[in-house]
Amino acid sequence: MTDTKTQATVPGARETGSGGSGKGARELVTANGRTSIADHVVAKIAGMAAREVGGVHRMGGGTARAFGAVRDRIPGATSTSNAARGVAVEVGERQAAIDIDLVVEYGAAIPDLAAAVRRNVIGGVERMTGLEVTEVNITIDDIHLPDEEGDEDAASTEPRVQ
Repeated sequence: MTDTKTQATVPGARETGSGGSGKGARELVTANGRTSIADHVVAKIAGMAAREVGGVHRMGGGTARAFGAVRDRIPGATSTSNAARGVAVEVGERQAAIDIDLVVEYGAAIPDLAAAVRRNVIGGVERMTGLEVTEVNITIDDIHLPDEEGDEDAASTEPRVQ
């Protein structure tokens, strides 16, 4: 995904030229001041909205989850955010497209879950940013089975033989 300078349109705001500050930010200029929204903020909003839907067990593909688990164990390491894990955004002048990777709970109807996640993400991002969400692409990377208790990483550290 590319960070581009874009602008969102909300009621009472007027669009400005391409000047301003902040790589990957959207600017809104009103009579009372300027508002910039960074791309990672849109990703966090989308991630939080997706997690609110019942049946979503975890976010991110296998690689993202593994990398995040390793990074979280390093003292002093900073993460952009667990909220944005598994979320990629592409933002234009007035629109956003969002890609989400999910792990779902066993038993969840995947088409219904995807529709609910899509509705929640679109509603949250549009309400909070004023951007029109043109698409939310959802990839189901895994399914969480009921017998998979605890941390997935704990199972990999147990000895295979005794």
